[in-house]
Amino acid sequence: MKNEQVIDPEVDAGRRALLKLAGSAPAIGLIAAPRTSGAVVPEMPPSPPTTPWLEELPQVVALALSRGELTPAPRGVPNGESGECGRDKHQRWDEFFEQPELPPGKADLYELRAKEVADWVFHPAYPPQRVWGYEGNTTQGYQLNPTIIARYGQPIICRLFNDLPQDHVGFGTPEISMHLHNLHAPSESDGFPGDYFSASKAGPTLSAPGQFSDYFYPNVYAGLDQYGGIGDPREALGTLWYHDHTLDFTASNASRGLAGFYLLHDELDSGDEQDPNPAALKLPSHPYDYPLLFQDKRFDLSGTHYFDAMDPEGTFGDKITVNGKIEPVLRVARRRYRLRLLNAGPTRFYEFYLVTASDAVQSFSHIANDGNLLPAPLTRDRVRIAPAERADLVVNFANYPRGTVLYLVNRLRQESTRGPKDVRKPGTRVLKIVVDRDPPSPDLSRVPPALRPLPVLDPEDIAAAPIRRWEFARKGGLWTVNDGLVNVKSARATVRRGTAEIWELVNPSGGWSHPIHVHFEEGRILSKTVRGVPATVPLHEQGRKDVFVLGPYTTLRVFLRFRDFVGKYVMHCHNLPHEDHAMMVRWDIKD
Repeated sequence: MKNEQVIDPEVDAGRRALLKLAGSAPAIGLIAAPRTSGAVVPEMPPSPPTTPWLEELPQVVALALSRGELTPAPRGVPNGESGECGRDKHQRWDEFFEQPELPPGKADLYELRAKEVADWVFHPAYPPQRVWGYEGNTTQGYQLNPTIIARYGQPIICRLFNDLPQDHVGFGTPEISMHLHNLHAPSESDGFPGDYFSASKAGPTLSAPGQFSDYFYPNVYAGLDQYGGIGDPREALGTLWYHDHTLDFTASNASRGLAGFYLLHDELDSGDEQDPNPAALKLPSHPYDYPLLFQDKRFDLSGTHYFDAMDPEGTFGDKITVNGKIEPVLRVARRRYRLRLLNAGPTRFYEFYLVTASDAVQSFSHIANDGNLLPAPLTRDRVRIAPAERADLVVNFANYPRGTVLYLVNRLRQESTRGPKDVRKPGTRVLKIVVDRDPPSPDLSRVPPALRPLPVLDPEDIAAAPIRRWEFARKGGLWTVNDGLVNVKSARATVRRGTAEIWELVNPSGGWSHPIHVHFEEGRILSKTVRGVPATVPLHEQGRKDVFVLGPYTTLRVFLRFRDFVGKYVMHCHNLPHEDHAMMVRWDIKD
């Protein structure tokens, strides 16, 4: 692998997959089972059984500043002589920092290291095993995948080192490209799939390998040029997440553990329930603002995590981890909590209910979808999230006496990676919540009747917007977009900065569902049809979104703007085996 530089994804992707996965099949008995195509493929036995509620989730801590400095100092052009990979120049650097090298105090500085940990325990019934994660220094020492807490108007430079074992054998690949989903960021810091790197390898859209890459997160709203200042505050996001996005290996690397939360605050959603600012919403704040990351995983008969990256169907997880643990316990105080739910994939859809020990369904406030605050809270008793979707909920545990036991239950039935089926009771309990104490101080949080207003859609803008059709289908055993396979070196669409378009997203089949993620800007669903018949867009999907779920025979029309930055971006299915098996398209913004 020394001095190897990948230059052609179409030729090299298959070779990389075969090399990385050689010898990675688990030493277990496999059952040959026919698929509808007539092919005979190995089928995994169920994961070994586990006893629930043996481990507790810890408190969430934030990533610490990297001693207020990074050496060498970040700059607009790459630090190639110091080991940085050959990324493109950071856009608008001079506007933010006014000089080639970052001046002291002009940005928050963070350091993450992608590395392997050899002794992670998903559940006491399973052996300690290798996982990957982003290690960062926090107020409680070094932790994997720490929650990053940021603020609009305060830029961040995040230096990402690749410390993964370069002789790795098994699923996943030791090259990385980190995507901050779905920050309004310049393309060179978006985690483009072809921008993967290691000390000896450079992706096809980088100019050189390297030990690290500096990601520039400006933390501005969309509409920077249109509105001035730091953009349009109606375009704010709150719940974001960072994860690996390496070409052909996103499912493998993210499933192996490269995923974490990035929470973004502003004057409205300030992250402080005691904020004296009258504009602040005063939603529940740390430590009562709790992120929950869900991933479906499969384990072999020895209890070892398994994933088949060579199968276009992927590997269907029958165990659901919550923040890396199977069937954990979360202890809460008798007060309001903001629970940030993230479906970090790779393949399972969820419909979550909060229930009592006797399965009585409880209600909660649904305040945000895909990281975007809704115009007003919705009182609900269930929430459905596809891979990469998020849902922020506020639950008032003051309504329950001490000692109350509640469960977060998934009632959405799913039997393969292709998509969900129906909802059935009682479902699978994935998280136990114990109300075990009174809060140490009065609860000053609230859920106000109005949250964040939506930007107004101008009918003239919609009427003038060109329509671009994208069809997501299955062809020749692979997943395609407009009958084509991904090529990260070639744009399939080019849009002009400052314009808007309507993208028609189409699933012509009844055999699977596709959660489609469009990088860079949030979109608005204008219409939905199922089998050609107009369908209602649910209230929580009428706001801004970055994941658009195409169920069977579904067409969505989505209004998108392209503002402030130029460069290369992607759109893809976030059912990650679909993405890794070619259901992704590069599109570019140009002046």
